[in-house]
Amino acid sequence: MTVIDALAGRLRAALGPDLVVTDRQELRTYECDGLAHYKVIPALVVLPQTTEQVAAVVRACVDCEIPFVARGSGTGLSGGALPHADGVLIVTAQMRRILAVAPADERAVVQPGVINLQVTRAAAPHGYYYAPDPSSQQICSIGGNVAENSGGAHCLKYGFTTNHVTGLEVVTPDGEVVRLGGGRALDPPGYDLLGAFVGSEGTLGVATEVTVRLTAVPESVRTLLAAFHGIDQAGAATSAIIAAGVVPAAVEMMDALAIEAAESAVACGYPPGAAAVLIVELDGPAAEVAAQFDEVTRLCGANGAFEIRIAADDAERQLFWKGRKSAFAAVGRISPDYIVQDGVIPRTALPEVLRRIDELAAANGVRVANVFHAGDGNLHPLVLFDDAIEGAAARAEVASAAILDLCIEYGGSITGEHGVGADKAKHMPRMFTDDDLDTMQLLRCAFDPGGLANPGKIFPTPRLCGERPGRRQAGDNRWPGVEVF
Repeated sequence: MTVIDALAGRLRAALGPDLVVTDRQELRTYECDGLAHYKVIPALVVLPQTTEQVAAVVRACVDCEIPFVARGSGTGLSGGALPHADGVLIVTAQMRRILAVAPADERAVVQPGVINLQVTRAAAPHGYYYAPDPSSQQICSIGGNVAENSGGAHCLKYGFTTNHVTGLEVVTPDGEVVRLGGGRALDPPGYDLLGAFVGSEGTLGVATEVTVRLTAVPESVRTLLAAFHGIDQAGAATSAIIAAGVVPAAVEMMDALAIEAAESAVACGYPPGAAAVLIVELDGPAAEVAAQFDEVTRLCGANGAFEIRIAADDAERQLFWKGRKSAFAAVGRISPDYIVQDGVIPRTALPEVLRRIDELAAANGVRVANVFHAGDGNLHPLVLFDDAIEGAAARAEVASAAILDLCIEYGGSITGEHGVGADKAKHMPRMFTDDDLDTMQLLRCAFDPGGLANPGKIFPTPRLCGERPGRRQAGDNRWPGVEVF
């Protein structure tokens, strides 16, 4: 009997046979996340429904020295939930109960498998909503949002997941159940372990309960769509809006190729002939929104918008957003394969960087559709290719990597909200020094000295944290793809 067979038997006894998956065809369901060009079939999948079951799984993995990876809905775009070939995939999708909605405290308590949009639906009758809104909010889970520190269209004004999580229940990499943060309290004392955990991509443990901040529904929301004949004009309008002291809830931009894809997929009816469109949304007190909206409209016109549409009602507002929210999936209408990238630049550099992205695309024989959070410079270039053409995938990978280098060159980052995962680990040394990476490793090792929690992610050369009795020794490379020092 193999170690995995023995582990599977132990987990069936702890969770029940229906919550442990060993059939290879069923395991293939979990071989990748949203970044589909990386695929690994896990040795074992478990579907826990409670914190106690998650803890039992982790303790069993520790006893057997088997790596484990946490996974939510599988919508991640950096390979952060990519399984380990010899490990256990802990899928939290069945932990989907909303445990409490407390409008008086402006909080909700949810399990990690709860879908992002469900939090808003539960809070809406009380006049509240959950502000972080990734494009995948109809299917992505809160646990995954916590792992990747997800953002969304409205992160310009409201911030990322880390700004809206006030407490966590966590199963640590040794199987202990602990609480981080203050839950419903405003500012707990001590080190900010909560801040360290959010965005750690499953390398510091598994979140099993999340307390989130709820935001009051604003008195007024107004949205416009501005169409431009050039990307430079749309970028200039974005900079002008922010420079005027206006902080919109969202400023989103799409280029002509992204618009083409969206029109093909959802018929959003954007102005014909646009090289770029901006979606600008303001919210807050009605008088303030009205004054600022007039200024935003004026600035869009002054910077070359050839058409400005103002949403007359919520239905038209949703139509504006439908094109933007569908953009990633819509690209499949115009290209058989694509890579979704995620980087950050100063928003003032948008026109120049987009020109250089066009040059990179031409040099590598690929097309790039650009969809991004223009207000905070978070780019989402989609590198289009046809994997059936020999060498096309390799050229797309080269272009994708070069775009990240471009972001670093302009003083930005290799990720804004999708995480590092397996996809960008090799880029970390381009952004951070060895000392930087070693310092990050110290934190990781403090949580996970055994190196079992999501190994091979974030860092280019996964390290163990020193020798201890009973630990694997240097040269023991039974985990494919994970180097043992």
